[in-house]
Amino acid sequence: MMGKTAFLFPGQGAQYAGMGADFCEKYSEAAEVYEKASDIVGMDIKALCFEKNERLDLTEYTQIAMVTTEIAILRTALKKGLRADVAAGLSLGEYGALSACKVMKDEDIFRVVRKRGIYMQNAYPSGGGMTAVIGMDGDKVASICDSVAKESGKVVSVANYNCPGQIVITGEKEAVDQAAEKLTEAGARRCIALKVSGPFHSGLLKAASEELGKELDTADIKDPVMPYVTNVTADYVTEGAAVKDLLVRQICSSVKWQQSIERMAKDGVDTFIELGPGKTLTGFVKKTDPALKAYHIGSVEELEAFMEGKDA
Repeated sequence: MMGKTAFLFPGQGAQYAGMGADFCEKYSEAAEVYEKASDIVGMDIKALCFEKNERLDLTEYTQIAMVTTEIAILRTALKKGLRADVAAGLSLGEYGALSACKVMKDEDIFRVVRKRGIYMQNAYPSGGGMTAVIGMDGDKVASICDSVAKESGKVVSVANYNCPGQIVITGEKEAVDQAAEKLTEAGARRCIALKVSGPFHSGLLKAASEELGKELDTADIKDPVMPYVTNVTADYVTEGAAVKDLLVRQICSSVKWQQSIERMAKDGVDTFIELGPGKTLTGFVKKTDPALKAYHIGSVEELEAFMEGKDA
């Protein structure tokens, strides 16, 4: 039996100056995506993505830059004949998956993502933190976070279940630091504080999720042409009616990435293709199940090499 293929789209943190420039230069499909995004949000997205600048690492700008680049790479890959059976994206990357599944028009995605970045940056500008916990089971991490939250009366919870042995926690910096201490005492191999501008995927971003809900009310949301797996439940979304609520909840919910990969693998997906900057998700797939095939397409060279391999 032939295995199925999934498109994966990375989240914030994988951005770098120059991402997508080779696609824009060589393929008109990609150039059109950058032009359209620039028109919709009223800024030069090419300059933001291609030139060295400090804005690229600010949430407000990172999100629109990443999603534009992912969609530009996706459009080029589709033009070249690449196809998938299902899609998923990590956090912000879920908007790349929405584009692949034709849930929203690019115009709506660009507008919503630009606002999402602003809302998330402004929701909790200081006093938040995130820490990666290495070498500990997700359930144990969650239970230690719960006990610290109860004892301290402060917010700390699991932000991301990335892959076996890599969990990210989020919340008020003091509580995150306290949880990291307890996790280390309980046997975590390492706890690494992340350089982020907010306590993403925690209840502290409730204001951002409410604002996003209002923005999504103005978007035209359709049934997916192929299913995508949502971060919130690690389950398939097949109806447009479920999309808005899941995108709103996603801002404050844990990202169930490992569970999403396991779910797709269980249903016969054996090939995962990451479209976008960085190879983070390709690594997570391999760590979740080394038997799965994982490929990364973040440059024209990688796309062309992959397509030649496919045709061979």
